[in-house]
Amino acid sequence: MLSEEYIKDGKLNEPETIATLINPALHKKGWTEDVIKREVPAGAIRIINGVPQQKRKGRADIVLRLQPSPKKQLVSASVIEAKAEKFSPMLGLEQAKKYALRLHVPFVYSTNGHRFVEYDRITGIISETKQLSEFPDVQNLRDRFEQWLGFKLDEPVAEALLTPYTGGESAVRYYQDAAIRAVLEKIARCEKHNQPKRALLSLATGAGKTRIAVHLLKRIADTGQRVKALFVCDRDELRAQASTAFKNIFGANAAVVDSRNPQKNAQILIATYQTLGVAKDDDNASFLINNYPENYFSHIVIDECHRSAWGKWSNVLTRNPNAVQIGLTATPRQIEVTQETEEVLADKQITANNIEYFGEPVYEYDMLQGVEDGYLAACEIREGRVKIDLKKLAVEDIMARNPVDYDTGLPVTEEQIRKIFKKGRIHTRLMLPNFEKRRCIDLFKYLLETGGAEQKTIIFCNSDRHADLIAITMERIYVKWCEKNNHKRVESYAFKCTDKGGGQELIPDFRGSSRTHFIATTVDLLTTGVDVPVVRNIVFFNQINSPISFYQMVGRGTRLSENKLMFRVYDYTDATKLFGKEFLTKLTTPNQSSSRVTGDSALVVELEDSDDWVEETDGRRFMRSQVDGEDTRISVEEYKEQIAANLVKIIPTVEEFRVCWVNPTKRQELLMQLVNAGVSPREFATVEQLGDYDLYDVLAEIGYGLAPKTKIVRAEAFSYKHADWLNKMPEATAKTVEALVNQFVSGGTEALENPLIFETPKVNRDTLKVLGKPSDVLREIKERIFAAS
Repeated sequence: MLSEEYIKDGKLNEPETIATLINPALHKKGWTEDVIKREVPAGAIRIINGVPQQKRKGRADIVLRLQPSPKKQLVSASVIEAKAEKFSPMLGLEQAKKYALRLHVPFVYSTNGHRFVEYDRITGIISETKQLSEFPDVQNLRDRFEQWLGFKLDEPVAEALLTPYTGGESAVRYYQDAAIRAVLEKIARCEKHNQPKRALLSLATGAGKTRIAVHLLKRIADTGQRVKALFVCDRDELRAQASTAFKNIFGANAAVVDSRNPQKNAQILIATYQTLGVAKDDDNASFLINNYPENYFSHIVIDECHRSAWGKWSNVLTRNPNAVQIGLTATPRQIEVTQETEEVLADKQITANNIEYFGEPVYEYDMLQGVEDGYLAACEIREGRVKIDLKKLAVEDIMARNPVDYDTGLPVTEEQIRKIFKKGRIHTRLMLPNFEKRRCIDLFKYLLETGGAEQKTIIFCNSDRHADLIAITMERIYVKWCEKNNHKRVESYAFKCTDKGGGQELIPDFRGSSRTHFIATTVDLLTTGVDVPVVRNIVFFNQINSPISFYQMVGRGTRLSENKLMFRVYDYTDATKLFGKEFLTKLTTPNQSSSRVTGDSALVVELEDSDDWVEETDGRRFMRSQVDGEDTRISVEEYKEQIAANLVKIIPTVEEFRVCWVNPTKRQELLMQLVNAGVSPREFATVEQLGDYDLYDVLAEIGYGLAPKTKIVRAEAFSYKHADWLNKMPEATAKTVEALVNQFVSGGTEALENPLIFETPKVNRDTLKVLGKPSDVLREIKERIFAAS
């Protein structure tokens, strides 16, 4: 009799269970291969044989899809988490529930190939375990799926949902497809019930919101529906980026609106708030009103809809009440911070207004998931080592440092300072030039310690004058450092780029040039949407209290680019406290011994006076975590402690950890559990620059206190510790084993599990067969690599 929970003597591993037990059972129920999809995220980039082209593949979800008629787009309906036959069918259920949210499907299954359990997101009910022969057939699942949708797939309202992607399914990532489906489903329900057609999407910066908008509108247009769409963004640079994306798909049917041409003949109009005359409350919306009658647009996409929906630009929406209206934002739905300042309250009101107008987000994809999936860069936070709290200083002390006004650059009188104190705006109104030099020197030293002076960096400042001063000071520091170290100086090292003060024309150089334009100082021009993947550092010299603006600023660093897997935030104003309510424990100062210094990092600018009141610290480092579902800034050491606590809670002993690690399924479950607990071991390893170590050693040290060994050291130890085993093999077999161990040196544990492992040079599958099944030999090699002795 088959056990309810597991097969004690089950010999099939997970891939074998899928191939031998699960797939045949699904086929019997009408689930043919063309509707079964293996959804595999990109995974973090790994170096294989010295070439950074392979990627460590993430989880492989089995997704069941529906296709009501041939040549239509398949629609994802459920996710199956498969386990080896020896495990309980319940084992993967919680993991699969989380996958279901990201994949946007209502039905969740976990199975060991013999029995399965179902979670229905519609009812919230978890079923009893059942024989796999009782798995729902295609029609059964379709009927229930249509109940979830609120309409049938053969109804006219479902047409866009079933329209194929231009360029095929590979044109979008799994979460982008999920977001598009979520919007199309909501539109269809609203249309069926004669309700306003509105939807809100919340995705991390860098996740590709514009691409989502392009493919969403294209699928709608390809149904033959009337599409006269307006895509509204905040700045000329964003308009140019959107124009490129839309024209790649729509061609000449997409056009940029400017003050001279309303582009009425185009199908897709791309405009800024400023061009439409709706950017500010005192604008008259004349361009919008004069060129586009009410209900002129069939579809409206509001990019970066973290703006208040109730300012002047709401005219775009209220004049087109019959249009499909879609809001895009990178701001989290919940904003929880320590102090409820005027800016925080305003941000909360914006969020509440957007949710009230558009409804709850139909789909969400956050930064932490993007990092784990391998689509966004990891983030390290470093505290500025030079700080000042003007509120703690006497007016006389401030006057002694020759203060100037941030906006005008003019000297400030004692009377003005006292008035500024009363209004509580001292950090945003008073600038101390000598202190700014100190901060710039500290930042420059940080750059030298983390890879060199010539790193693409955005510095956020309080005003145009402030941005001018910082750009000039950073340029001077750089020039003097080049002279002192005989370093070839590049032209245009630092520049200002602000809305009022100009410099926008330099953004292409900042983005594209590898030898000029490294430091961009700005106020808010680069806060939203501007795509500069090469940015490695985000610096806060500004006083900021708006969580919405903060998330937009941090988002400038999340995009991946060639040779960039992470970015750093340098925080001189405690801006990163906006990541969450409070720190978990008292902050500690981590060991800085791993810092790499390039050239002479001594102070290279003469200071005008001693500035004894300036606070100098060791520069604490932080990472972003999640606590109770909220983004939180914690120190790197605390992040490490969180990993340790969660790791030992899941796997109490190092012996169990070693067994878990060599099993691909168990290892991926462990890593996913840690991510779901709010910490990413891979992000920690990236931030700490631990690429020489396999993630096994990183976690073994954190959780169990084992002395870490590099991949090279482990490979060398393998050769002599297991010499007897190797010497008993035929020479060709031993060479293949050696080649496999070299693959471990190149790419770690994941390299040994790469499906292409047997296609790499010097790895001959046939020579391993004298030792048994090649998959078993690979497992034994891993066991021996991580052996305790």
